[in-house]
Amino acid sequence: MSSINSCPDVLPVIPMNSLSGVYARFQADLNAAAARVIASGWTILGPEVDAFEEAWAAHVGSGHCIGVASGSDALQLALRALEVGSGDEVLTVANAGGYSTQAILAVGARPVFVDIHPHSLLLDETAIGGAISPRTRALIVTHLYGRMAPMPAILATCRAAGIPVIEDAAQAHGASWEGRQAGAWGELGCFSFYPTKNLGALGDGGAVCCSDAGLAARLRQLRQYGWQPKYQVQIPGGMNSRLDEIQAAFLRVLLPALPELNAARQQVAAQYSAVLGALPGGALPPRPTEAVDVAHLFVLRHARRDALRAALLARGIQTDIHYPLPDHLQPGFIARLAALGEPPMAPAGALPASEAACAEVFSLPCHPSLDAGQVQRVCDALREVW
Repeated sequence: MSSINSCPDVLPVIPMNSLSGVYARFQADLNAAAARVIASGWTILGPEVDAFEEAWAAHVGSGHCIGVASGSDALQLALRALEVGSGDEVLTVANAGGYSTQAILAVGARPVFVDIHPHSLLLDETAIGGAISPRTRALIVTHLYGRMAPMPAILATCRAAGIPVIEDAAQAHGASWEGRQAGAWGELGCFSFYPTKNLGALGDGGAVCCSDAGLAARLRQLRQYGWQPKYQVQIPGGMNSRLDEIQAAFLRVLLPALPELNAARQQVAAQYSAVLGALPGGALPPRPTEAVDVAHLFVLRHARRDALRAALLARGIQTDIHYPLPDHLQPGFIARLAALGEPPMAPAGALPASEAACAEVFSLPCHPSLDAGQVQRVCDALREVW
């Protein structure tokens, strides 16, 4: 990459992500938000968090929003709110970066992996029934790359079995199915506001949404040590996981622009899709008519992934892999499960669609800061190297 940048006759690198353009556009409002928080002297769980929680709950279409320190904490707190723990099993997928698996293991439970659709790369709802056991306490469904999993079918199976559903909507801010937003379908919806998300803070942040007042009250206790009242720990499993006032203030600035920023991502994705649709072997995941894809990532797959990525980088185009190793083959997860005294996870070959996807997927730059010339460069390069 340094050699590309050092050659005056080579175009600048197109980055996988770029936040500077978004920040520059909102700089005055972000500066004002920071100044407002500093002047208030209130930095934790104050009026900015309250206002953002109300706004985000309304956007999602959920009764309650509880701001927390990160998306990973949101998943863990959701499990704790459902009292999932040692001896329990939680269904999830293995191709979504490990965040749900990390949370499941953190509460002492066992992840049980459901394979994915080979085309959509999302949870295969027809495989849920075969994974349920007497120990199953919940299912975490990940809305991956900006695409929603088929929630009506997933909920029908889980509710018939009495299993609560947690949505991992960290990559799906504004995505919807049949007009209903990601995070508003299951018992709990978890969000990350990591800076590169469709709605990102200027640091870490997260939230859990729900419509059950009892779960909301429990989550508010759990995010602050299990206190009720202050300094009195009434419930187990509490954490120090609070959304900062300054991040909530930044999120309040950026939230009104989310539809516009999503539309910019969708426009980039549409241009890539048009090119790939005309290339041999360039089939893309199907987009159900019921769903709105907010293009958090533009992910495609190719049997010669590494060669294509190298060829694109030689043309100044960064790419990434989301994600290269499925959870059931991650050494750290295997070791953690052994430490919990649980049998090993699924062996290699047990999740053929997930494993094949992890061997072939890669991501193109897809973010609101891309200009028309950069998108055209990526499209031209794809035609050259495919």
